[in-house]
Amino acid sequence: MKFSFLAVIALVALAFLGANLGSGMQYLFGVIIPYVAFFLFIGGFIYRVTQWAKSPVPFSIPTTSGQGKSLPWINHAKLDNPSTIGGVIGRMALEVFAFRSLFKNTKAEIHDGPKLTYESSKWLWIAGLTFHYCFLIIVIRHMRLFTNPMPFFIEPLEYLDGFLQVTVPALYITDLLFVGAVTFLFVRRLVNPQVRYISFAADYFPLFLILAIATTGILMRYVIRVDIVGIKELTMNLATFSFAAPPANLGSTFFIHLFLICALMAYFPFSKLMHLGGVFLSPTRNMPNDSRMVRHINPWNDPNIKPHSYAGYEDEFREFMAGAGLPLEKELPPEEPEEPAEAEETAAEGEAAQETPAE
Repeated sequence: MKFSFLAVIALVALAFLGANLGSGMQYLFGVIIPYVAFFLFIGGFIYRVTQWAKSPVPFSIPTTSGQGKSLPWINHAKLDNPSTIGGVIGRMALEVFAFRSLFKNTKAEIHDGPKLTYESSKWLWIAGLTFHYCFLIIVIRHMRLFTNPMPFFIEPLEYLDGFLQVTVPALYITDLLFVGAVTFLFVRRLVNPQVRYISFAADYFPLFLILAIATTGILMRYVIRVDIVGIKELTMNLATFSFAAPPANLGSTFFIHLFLICALMAYFPFSKLMHLGGVFLSPTRNMPNDSRMVRHINPWNDPNIKPHSYAGYEDEFREFMAGAGLPLEKELPPEEPEEPAEAEETAAEGEAAQETPAE
């Protein structure tokens, strides 16, 4: 955890130095690095999704949590255990927009006795849902900086987000909820021993980075005065690929905020945050549970190798299996008795061999 925290502090210090070392460094941090981060994000995202899409699925492995389709008079859980493409689409929609699997998640704890209990984990679901939706709303609100004219839906969204009107400028509810959700997810990793045990730098670093982005953004809106007109000019230049130099006097806080966002964009495709695209390609979610109706063909199967049934396998190795004491579906045929003439001939040959003197 401490290495992740120090890494974010190093990023903040680097951006602070870059913002105060002249116009050349401001051009690097305000124009070059944002473009590099943007193309890394787009290219890395496409690459990861393409690689996942090309990966074969050797088995039908949808995760099920309800009654599968069977007899007509047995109720079928069409969303928890879908057997059609329509059911899969409905299940994916609930997973993406409502985090259904996280909603049904439970936590196991051992109490005195010993006694194992399973309890609800709805607070984690609420924090995860709040974090993602607040992040989405904040990103949409920031579109006003990159568009001219501003899309029609941004102004009503900002009004609903800041309808409390408790500060000047108006306090956005999503800012508070976003920081609260990130803090909850971080504290949970510290307080829960099981979660802390499986947490690594790849888990802490995004939390610290996102929290630093939110903190600098809140500081610029409510505490530190920034040149919003100059920021709008810079973002419009970035959106139109004009490569113009950043306006003067944008402030160190803005360059720190922008650099942290660039770091998150560049880091995103190569981190666990790629569940944004990976959830759609997970075979446990995007496959129908129709193995009783449709045979799943393993794409790794060699077309030149014919299927070998268990009956054929047993026919080939029955004697060895019987010798090893393995159960057989078809027992070995009984041994046929030898013919009398052949038995007498065998006995005569044995007596002759005994009477023959050794040389």
